[in-house]
Amino acid sequence: MPLSLPRVSTLNNSTNLPRENPQESNLWLQLSTPSTCQKRRWCATDESPPKRVKLSLKDEYAASSECEERFMETSRMRFRTRVYSPLNQDINLFRGFTVYTLPILESFVSSCQSDLFRCDALEHQFLTPPYACSYSNAAKRGSTPFLAVSTEEGSVHIFNTVKRKEWDTEPSRTTLQPHNNGVFDVKWSPSDSLLATCSGDKSVRISCPNTSRLLHTFEGHTSSVKRVSWHPLNDSLLSTGGRDGTICVWDLRVPQCTTSSSQGPVFIIPDAHEPLNSKARRAKHQTPKTVTNLVFTEDMSLISSGSSDGVLRCWDFRFLSESGIRKPAKSKRFIPSLYSDTDPTTLYGSRRTRGILSLAVGTGPSSGLLFALGADSRIHTYSASSLTPYPINFTHPNLRVNGSFYLSSAVSPCGRWLASGGGESAILFDVAAAAKPYATALPGVELKAQLGEVYAVDWADGMLASGADDRTVRVWRPDVDVYRDCLADPEASKWKWCWASRSAK
Repeated sequence: MPLSLPRVSTLNNSTNLPRENPQESNLWLQLSTPSTCQKRRWCATDESPPKRVKLSLKDEYAASSECEERFMETSRMRFRTRVYSPLNQDINLFRGFTVYTLPILESFVSSCQSDLFRCDALEHQFLTPPYACSYSNAAKRGSTPFLAVSTEEGSVHIFNTVKRKEWDTEPSRTTLQPHNNGVFDVKWSPSDSLLATCSGDKSVRISCPNTSRLLHTFEGHTSSVKRVSWHPLNDSLLSTGGRDGTICVWDLRVPQCTTSSSQGPVFIIPDAHEPLNSKARRAKHQTPKTVTNLVFTEDMSLISSGSSDGVLRCWDFRFLSESGIRKPAKSKRFIPSLYSDTDPTTLYGSRRTRGILSLAVGTGPSSGLLFALGADSRIHTYSASSLTPYPINFTHPNLRVNGSFYLSSAVSPCGRWLASGGGESAILFDVAAAAKPYATALPGVELKAQLGEVYAVDWADGMLASGADDRTVRVWRPDVDVYRDCLADPEASKWKWCWASRSAK
């Protein structure tokens, strides 16, 4: 006998369940079906749903610029109170996307009254040119922006570059006299309790910025000392590189009799940037390869650059010793633990190698990178772990180093921007996407306001300092309102403000 199927009643114009006994069914099952006029347009008609338009790189850059313009319009009130830290928080909203910050770099301005500092000489009433400048580590985290500026006469001025009004007087400064010769580099210790200076008098000296006292004197180089670098976590360890081609490591915990007596290094690497080929020995009267910059890392390694080529070298002190495995037999030289496999200074139309003038360590979005300002007027990018050069480099038509080894470069605390001296202006670059695949170098922004060559630059939270041959130090800050007023009426604004130039295309 065939099975009898249950009879299904006709579906009502409600939910798709029969309603034989409405009292036993739930109320939510009796909801009526939405009318067709309330349905989505592409479901009620024969039209296909709209598709997402695929943007090209050019359209993507234009859309990003439009997004940045809207973002800057909504952040104008925040720029007036505190520019940098809220800006970092807003940029974090775009994490995962490529945000171009060239409009922010173009809004950097400097007041001719409150952002200009002069380096007064101690022995006469004239001015002395600055050689190097360095913001304290606390200033990079948002605290009081103390800036140490070393000069040609051997003095160090500590300025308070806090933002002030035009009629406010300059905050009191502290002046030290650690040397009687030009101070080529000055650096704060990790705790900001000490200042290290290196000079043309072949010595390295440690001073207390609070009491202006000279605490230590280090002597071991046979020529001018060019660069100094502190260990990032230890106030007792620092390293120096000099014109004699030697790298010295110093330890403040080594006892000494008095502050006037000199103290020798605990470790020496001679001929640090001579050719690695043992057959190519330096002649007796040949000029040594200068050590131009040093980067001390947390794992007791040291990355150095030289004046002869663009090859970086890494020295691991855990293996470098008088009887260590890194020192070959019957040789008086140490072998670097790692070095660059390619010289990027020879890849852009020149067969002759060029030296490196300055090294800057990336952080944040640019962490794991090293930015090297070369004598070929290009900023080359290296991997900090392997020292391998990346194909991307940054340059500007007005970035001209002219063979000067006094130039410096620095990465901002947020890790997005790079500032470099060179020529008659400071140059700013957006380097946040430098490590991404197929990244291209964006055009730079020029800060031109000082006379002569600009060579000393350093960042703090919300500001940039630049020192020049005109014996002044300028502080630059991003301010959208002032920048637009300067563009609207440049003749009236040039007596009060200096502003950034448009990026070169």
